[in-house]
Amino acid sequence: MVDRTDPGPTEASMRRALRRAASGRALDADEATALLGARDDALDELLRVAGAIRDAGLRDAGRPGVVTYSKKVFIPLTRLCRDRCHYCTFATVPHRLPAAFLDRDEVLAIARQGAELGCKEALFTLGDRPEERWPAARRWLDERGYDSTLDYLRSCAVAVLEETGLLPHLNPGVLSWAELQRLKPVAPSMGMMLETTATRLWSEPGGPHYGSPDKEPAVRLRVLDDAGRVNVPFTTGLLIGIGETPAERVDAIFAIRRAHREYGHLQEVIVQNFRAKPDTAMRGMPDAELHDLAATVAVARVLLGPKARIQAPPNLIAGEYDLLLRAGIDDWGGVSPLTPDHVNPERPWPQIDELARHTEKAGFTLRERLTIYPEYVRAGDPWLDPRLLPHVTALADPATGLAVEEARPVGRPWQEPDEAYGGRTDLHVTIDTTGRTADRRGDFDHVYGDWSAVAGKVTAGATPGAGDHDLRAGLRLAADDPAALLAPGHADAALALFAADGPALDELCRLADDVRRDTVGDDVTYVVNRNINFSNVCYVGCRFCAFAQRERDADAYRLSVEQVADRAEEAWAAGASEVCLQGGIDPKLPVTIYADLVRAIKARVPGMHVHAFSPMEVVTAAAKAGVSVREWLGELRAAGLDTIPGTAAEILDDEVRWVLTKGKLPAAAWVEVVTTAHELGIRSSSTMMYGHVDHPAQWLAHFRVLAGVQDRTGGFTEFVALPFVHTNAPIYLAGIARPGPTWRENRVVHAMSRLLLHGRIGNIQCSWVKLGDEGAAELLRGGCNDLGGTLMEETISRMAGSGNGSARTEEQLIAIAAAAGRPARKRTTAYGHLSA
Repeated sequence: MVDRTDPGPTEASMRRALRRAASGRALDADEATALLGARDDALDELLRVAGAIRDAGLRDAGRPGVVTYSKKVFIPLTRLCRDRCHYCTFATVPHRLPAAFLDRDEVLAIARQGAELGCKEALFTLGDRPEERWPAARRWLDERGYDSTLDYLRSCAVAVLEETGLLPHLNPGVLSWAELQRLKPVAPSMGMMLETTATRLWSEPGGPHYGSPDKEPAVRLRVLDDAGRVNVPFTTGLLIGIGETPAERVDAIFAIRRAHREYGHLQEVIVQNFRAKPDTAMRGMPDAELHDLAATVAVARVLLGPKARIQAPPNLIAGEYDLLLRAGIDDWGGVSPLTPDHVNPERPWPQIDELARHTEKAGFTLRERLTIYPEYVRAGDPWLDPRLLPHVTALADPATGLAVEEARPVGRPWQEPDEAYGGRTDLHVTIDTTGRTADRRGDFDHVYGDWSAVAGKVTAGATPGAGDHDLRAGLRLAADDPAALLAPGHADAALALFAADGPALDELCRLADDVRRDTVGDDVTYVVNRNINFSNVCYVGCRFCAFAQRERDADAYRLSVEQVADRAEEAWAAGASEVCLQGGIDPKLPVTIYADLVRAIKARVPGMHVHAFSPMEVVTAAAKAGVSVREWLGELRAAGLDTIPGTAAEILDDEVRWVLTKGKLPAAAWVEVVTTAHELGIRSSSTMMYGHVDHPAQWLAHFRVLAGVQDRTGGFTEFVALPFVHTNAPIYLAGIARPGPTWRENRVVHAMSRLLLHGRIGNIQCSWVKLGDEGAAELLRGGCNDLGGTLMEETISRMAGSGNGSARTEEQLIAIAAAAGRPARKRTTAYGHLSA
């Protein structure tokens, strides 16, 4: 219930807020809060404004006057839950249930009955991670070979797709980024109610969410963001009347708006009113008042705008259909002709014919939609996994994206799409001649999220001061105990060194080079290798990446397994000992291609070292295959994988990472992949990309993460500092990132990497691709000992605008070393000796 001690808006503040809303002006939190108190004439005016915004949005969407619903079955996979929400009757205890979970046959029986009645959605609702609270749940899963509730949910979703053709919508509660990745291929949409951002309702005894770990607002907000990063069409919403204040309610709407502006993934927002239930701790609380609900819907419509899809559940509104339609909803949610609302079983859904009559009486037309909203159906990539495309297109009107009402679901195989290779497969050659077709993708304005929202998340960080005391202390440590600079107690000294310039920078680089000489000697090492980027099709939406293309873009391509093996054989004939394979996160590549590529190369050239697949590729492929990272890496190792590149690290600080990459794996997931690889005997490089929206404190934290991994595993072979190439990078073209690092920063980062990682990682590489030959020679005099590889082809940096070419011969690398006054030596991938 809303706190009634709130004095409410004044007449003047109400008039002002209504005037601004009616004129289309942006409302601040105070104005929106005032509008929640609108009643009588003021409420009528608010509903008029909200309704007009909704109507404009429907016209722009090409379906004027259309209100939608989804014909569904409700599948309560388990009613056990680790949370203790004080208003919930869905969650129960094991002894009140015949079994901890519905078994697969029960799930399919419900889905089949729904399909016969023309339902198209299978709504899976379940408690959060019940096996973590209830031994009965853990035992049930163990007996059937499932590691978790989410594993069983994924299996059931696949069964429903293959056996019935219904489209799963998954509501399993709080999910991690990796779990969203794993479930996306089996469900066109997912959801989780935000409910409220009022932390006190979770943290204070007596609050409705007290004792419920999954109801912490910060945790749920992270899920909203992660769903956007993974490109999941997602449903969320508010639960009003559970004790939040009007200001807290508005804060929740603003939080939803922020997430959607950044990622564009919130396909619908539900505004649900609290209804008290017997046998719950909140049975004595009054129901949320319907005019309060209408005002909240209207304010949500004003704040979220015409493109938002806003829903109010029709079984909770006591017949006030017209009131909610006036308030600005454009969807009634899921309605089932078969199953009850298991969350609100005491309030049955209206019959669909009845819902249509009420909708038409208010001047609208009721149309059926799918669980995935029309905008996302029509967009396709990146929202819809290719394995779901046949199931969705069988039920969708291609012109509108709405459901074909007379269509009946039929089970279809859930399988990889047909392989489709080709495109601009000569890009590795022509990037140096004709170049890229355009400086940006055609979907630049929306694929990366709202650029203004992205810019608002950039943090400048404190500029480290190079005060004499800290600088002198830092230089002393660099000379006497360089690795100690990583210790938190020496952070000021380390940051002072990152700010060094002039003579102090020269001294820092001299010290770094002394450490290099003492650690690895004077030889400058290099490897004869070939880069093979087997696909540049990618929809992750990394904002720094100029390599990724949509499938239909002019520069897009995919190589077949045979083409990759051909290039590996060519490289072997040219003297290469290594191929480095990386590609975009291409949704249409079969999940088997990674192991197939490794096996094909080993079959063609058994002696070739295969250095392949970034942690991002590993984690997404494992999720797509429905296996753990450890199992996936084990399969690749068995296929012949030797080492992995430690790319996709960028900056291992999620604060800057989510600005820079949108949908890439979180820092913790990167650490998990490389740690697991090392434990399996698969070594890796380590990297840091710098000079974009980052700052030195984040560099220092990044080095600490790398040092921590190396202390545990010893699996890093080298560290590679990667200067940001800005020219064609989307985040630079949008005016957010700076134009790469300065030369001073290049010198200091390479020197500091030598010092900070001393005793842990002996090899420090400088990238001739990004720095040029002269720059690389200079950094060989400032702590570096390795030039990387000959590459033979290099597309990623060149697409970004690097002007240093795509290949170097051995003679050219030897010349770079000679320019630094040092001898050169050919090496293996893992820094073993090779004859020249």
